[in-house]
Amino acid sequence: MEKTDTELRARLVHRLATQRMFDARVLSALRRVPRHEFVPEAERERAYENRPLGIGHGQTISQPLIVALMTDLAEVRDGTRVLEIGTGSGYQTAVLAALGAEVFSVEILEPLARSARATLESLGLSARVHYRVGDGSVGWPEAAPFGAILVTAAPAVIPEALPRQLALGGRLVIPVGRDEQRLHLVSRSASGFDERVITPVSFVPMTGPSAAREPTHSP
Repeated sequence: MEKTDTELRARLVHRLATQRMFDARVLSALRRVPRHEFVPEAERERAYENRPLGIGHGQTISQPLIVALMTDLAEVRDGTRVLEIGTGSGYQTAVLAALGAEVFSVEILEPLARSARATLESLGLSARVHYRVGDGSVGWPEAAPFGAILVTAAPAVIPEALPRQLALGGRLVIPVGRDEQRLHLVSRSASGFDERVITPVSFVPMTGPSAAREPTHSP
């Protein structure tokens, strides 16, 4: 007998839990969010494999392990204000919403933003999600500060605007680099910013007029 989507999701989450120690709340959110709803029909048979999948427009939905890792590093809690750069399919957005976050999500490609919003609304996960179509490298300054910022596309360098939009104690999780990428974690404290490299990753490049600008100084 074929496995149901719920069973496949549970098996995927179990596999993720054997690879790394994740917060139980993050695993619970992944268990509740139906990843198959965020991929094209042709990819649904592979929705619960631990791999990225194409979603059109040259973009991908991140592999579940990376979604879990980024969410875990961000330390999102119920009520956390989260800026998400790169709505994409809406899957990462849904995981954040399932954790009780208030999400401000920016997507530069209008067709993806429209599709993600429709999916999130159909699943009842859109009540605390705010949407914007535009250049994510400038953040969402009028809604700042944020307790967490998650970026799902890789700029060449960390855009200047993003660390500055963190609240004290906030955490920015972002892939950085072009040919070789690393996942970075930037934390803000009263004494400034602390940055560390977590692991090699592979993301689509960040686009937009501000994405490739070199910073004139450290955040």
